[in-house]
Amino acid sequence: MAEKRSFFGKLQDRIEDVILNRPEIDEELLEELEEVLITSDIGMETTVKIVERLRQDVKENRLREPEKIKEQLISIIRELIDSGEAHHLTEATPLIIIMIGVNGSGKTTSIAKLAWRFRQEGKSVQLAAADTFRAAAAEQLQIWGERTGVNVIRHKEGADPSAVIFDALQSAKAKKTDVLICDTAGRLQNKKNLMAELEKMYKVIEREYPEAAREALLVIDAATGKNAVSQAREFSSVAQVTGIVLTKLDGTAKGGVVVTIADTMELPVKFIGVGEGMEDLLPFDPAAFAASLFE
Repeated sequence: MAEKRSFFGKLQDRIEDVILNRPEIDEELLEELEEVLITSDIGMETTVKIVERLRQDVKENRLREPEKIKEQLISIIRELIDSGEAHHLTEATPLIIIMIGVNGSGKTTSIAKLAWRFRQEGKSVQLAAADTFRAAAAEQLQIWGERTGVNVIRHKEGADPSAVIFDALQSAKAKKTDVLICDTAGRLQNKKNLMAELEKMYKVIEREYPEAAREALLVIDAATGKNAVSQAREFSSVAQVTGIVLTKLDGTAKGGVVVTIADTMELPVKFIGVGEGMEDLLPFDPAAFAASLFE
């Protein structure tokens, strides 16, 4: 996961500064590490959990050398971010993916990158422009569909999103499409309407294509830091989320939010976005991620 070294390097450097020239592991060192983790967008609750585990490991394993801290951190973080759930999408087809997330989170571009990835795997893909609430949402998805060579099912602005889903399902079944990716509105400020809209979509899918496998991916902008955790909680309360796509993990994001979300939400992170290119949506690997913090 060398692609991420540039934006995890800051955390690595700050931890190196804490342990540099320290003769032993003491309480002052642990308190400084705690501050570094919190200011790297790892939330207070998760940071306390990490530092308490460190204290326990130091005591039980009689650790003395500060350099050993890094090895312990890798092990602890790996455990926290590996929920035991599958960190990859189901390989079953036909597959319906419902994409959820606030406007501006990178949802539309993530849909395009997923479509491109499936195309590279030799799978047939269709897109459903079921965000009929936001002006130009369908047009944006259409542009991405043309760029990736994927057909887009769309209605006029303001149409019933479930009607778009219905038509997309009929098309997908008729063409024996491997993967149908459905865009949805990001109106989190009106949770009641969003919940009703999503419930209606799920009912249409269950009625029209019950044999299809399903995923519901929540797209979150990592650069929003602690707000990303709030978004994850809010959307999970109204949608049947099966995994998270964390976007914009570039030079501006601190990356610690990955640890916080995976730990506090008990939802698997399935993809991370590390750039603008189609190939820059990467499957999430907990072990490689934890190790990359200290490469």
